[in-house]
Amino acid sequence: MKHDLQPWIERLRSGEPRALARAISTVENRGPESAGLLKALFPHSGKARILGMTGAPGAGKSTLVDQLAKLYRREGKTLGIIAVDPTSPYTGGAILGDRIRMQDHHADPGIYIRSMATRGSLGGLARTTADVATVLDASGRDLILIETVGVGQDEVDIVRLADITVVLLVPGMGDDVQTIKAGIMEIADIFVINKSDREGAERVEREVRAMQSLAMRTDHWSPPIVKAVASEGKGIEELAAAIASYEAYLKKENLVLKRNIQNWRERLVEMLRDAMLERARAQLGDGRAEQYAAEVAQHKRDPYTLVEEIVRKAGQ
Repeated sequence: MKHDLQPWIERLRSGEPRALARAISTVENRGPESAGLLKALFPHSGKARILGMTGAPGAGKSTLVDQLAKLYRREGKTLGIIAVDPTSPYTGGAILGDRIRMQDHHADPGIYIRSMATRGSLGGLARTTADVATVLDASGRDLILIETVGVGQDEVDIVRLADITVVLLVPGMGDDVQTIKAGIMEIADIFVINKSDREGAERVEREVRAMQSLAMRTDHWSPPIVKAVASEGKGIEELAAAIASYEAYLKKENLVLKRNIQNWRERLVEMLRDAMLERARAQLGDGRAEQYAAEVAQHKRDPYTLVEEIVRKAGQ
């Protein structure tokens, strides 16, 4: 580790907001110091509980995260909040900036809120969300709340990062559960029916219970269904209790390490894929991508052999 990183890391671990903000920006932008920084911070991570909040757009994720953060702060816990927003086509930054909806916390040193742009990534998270979570974890936060972008069926990346995944549903959004059941319904450790004062909340609950009866989870946990009206603070304590209950279940059944191993198996493959992709892209610089594309288009060479060659060179 470079000597100039050590004071920075010490300031970050002592809770200095500027050091933390600089570290997150370095990691998010994949700056030259990011790899060394993450290597140095990783031994200090692994203590925070990571909660993932996902669901369709308009489900009230930001409001729920805001209310849950208030509850945990009353209990004396420190938090890091990562709000993943759609990317602006003009600036490349986060469009909505969920911090606007969490202004009550701006003066609270016990909460650090960061909006991240997806920058074209699918699956509800930005490519560097996991690394930013590691930085927040190493800074000594008790909990990290990750609010995904809200893209619907394919938004399942959060399950490889979060210890506990909460899926939000709301009544009155068309074919409710059927709309997002393809992947997102299978990742929920806890369901929240938000805006449950609306007509149709009971129907959503029945649909969820019907789907639960069709498949048994490998850990034999039956995800509870919590009804909430996040804008009024209703159901937040029940959600916190459900989160604590699942945590206790994981510990009782000795599933914490097993789940971490499973998550890291997926993340390591993802990290290897990203690293290999970067090396392969380096093979396509200096106009070679255009040249290769022209050769394939004119059938001067086949794309399969070409890709094999690029992968072989990237692996050297």
